[in-house]
Amino acid sequence: MGQVRRVLREPLGAFGLALVVLVVVMSIFAGLLTQYDPAGLSPRDRFLDPSTTHLLGTDQLGRDLFSRVLFGGRIALYVALVSTAISLAAGIVLGLIAGYGPRWLDNVMILLFDALKSFPTVMLALALVTLTGPSLTAVMVVVIIVNVPGYARIIRTQTIALKSSEFVMAAQSMGASTARILRVHILPNVIGPIVILASMDIPVVIAIEAGMSFLGLGVRPPTPSWGSILNDGFANIRETPWIAIAGGLPIIVTTLGFTFLGETLRDIFDPRLKGR
Repeated sequence: MGQVRRVLREPLGAFGLALVVLVVVMSIFAGLLTQYDPAGLSPRDRFLDPSTTHLLGTDQLGRDLFSRVLFGGRIALYVALVSTAISLAAGIVLGLIAGYGPRWLDNVMILLFDALKSFPTVMLALALVTLTGPSLTAVMVVVIIVNVPGYARIIRTQTIALKSSEFVMAAQSMGASTARILRVHILPNVIGPIVILASMDIPVVIAIEAGMSFLGLGVRPPTPSWGSILNDGFANIRETPWIAIAGGLPIIVTTLGFTFLGETLRDIFDPRLKGR
């Protein structure tokens, strides 16, 4: 609770937290906030402007855009949270092994990290989708492959700096096992900054999911996704601008929320970075 109060005392942190809570709550309770089926077709109601009946208007197939945005938020948050959690867990394990293990193993794993990091995200997505077809799983695999090397490198660097510290050497002299040293003495000292970094990467993951869906490489229609809504908006921009606005606005709001919250958390846990 003390950390929450410190976040709320910072204007940007409070604003970011409010945006994050708004997006999460509206996504979770999407079924209660709208009466329309996000995939329900109504050709007679196509390209309607925003009104009390359709808060964000309708698209080229007469589907309610507000309901599609809400249910699309579920997809975006699911991909972002699950893939980031898996990437973080894998990065922590691999980083600890690389940093604390023998030199030859560290060199091999660094080579592996660099090889994975060298693949352009779009080319990796195209290759994976060509093999497996467009799907939510393909999006998550791309995100995990892209994020794991970065997390692992950070954990590796911090582990190397800590393994020669006095408290780690004391634990070694007392006969503590490698697993216990990593779990009890090193992990608690390296996990804080990486968790904050992961929270700031969530909007990046949402943008990757939206970009892949925009290109037709993500979730398949008629499943609502912010990226597919944007695609429909650009395809029908001459008829109405509301579709593109409905697809782009939640991405902007979510990005601002997680970015402001992540930067505030970073300043709280590492005051040396504040103002940089």
